[in-house]
Amino acid sequence: MITAVPPEISVIGQRRSLEVRWILPGQPGAAVAGWFARYEATVESREDTYLVDPPLPGLSVKLRNGRALEVKAYRGSPGILEVAGCTRGRLECWDKWSFPYDPHEPLSQDGRAPHGWRPVRKLIRRFTLAGGQGAARVPGLGQEAACDVELTEVHVCGQAWWTLGFEATGAAGLLRGELETAAALVFAQAVPCGVHLGTDDSQSYAQWLPTTGYAAARRDDLARYVGWRHARSDRGGPREDCPAAGEPAGRAR
Repeated sequence: MITAVPPEISVIGQRRSLEVRWILPGQPGAAVAGWFARYEATVESREDTYLVDPPLPGLSVKLRNGRALEVKAYRGSPGILEVAGCTRGRLECWDKWSFPYDPHEPLSQDGRAPHGWRPVRKLIRRFTLAGGQGAARVPGLGQEAACDVELTEVHVCGQAWWTLGFEATGAAGLLRGELETAAALVFAQAVPCGVHLGTDDSQSYAQWLPTTGYAAARRDDLARYVGWRHARSDRGGPREDCPAAGEPAGRAR
């Protein structure tokens, strides 16, 4: 009797996090960037590629900067974060696993993201608060809780957005307190230019991408498909009716 043995998959990292994020259209502007610069932040530029089709309720799958595959599982919300009576956001618990990925084996051969995957370019400014103080994150120090705070400029499907996010990690019982302490410190000075951070703009990338960036990308994909069909017909190839908007490419009306 022969039995199949599943391959052993190494895990780079695994952790529980408590997060809140706001996503807004446009760019943050100099005033917001200056407000965030009260804390010394590291700056990182990268491109993450998210799996958005098929939809995976409760899961977020992305290729992080072409070097690691990250899978996040939603574990529910412990409620609403409210600071100074004007900033409100939905708290979300996530479990995250990170797996090695060989950058020499791209998702597609032509360098573009394959169907169902959407690239998101990010310029990230990030600092860490632990116990209400700035701290450098040192791997391997156990379950000490800390909260990363990031201001990110996002470009997806030709559109500009920006996000402000808090992510607390460490011992489960300390996460909410650490995140609330960090948020109270950051929002002790109001976000400038009348920026309102409310629950309508509070969501994860996993929630936001399928409804915003991906919808625009599907329209672009359909336009390219229609153009290809017309070009094929002009060259004398057999013509097929183009699919109506909203129908999957490849299915005639």
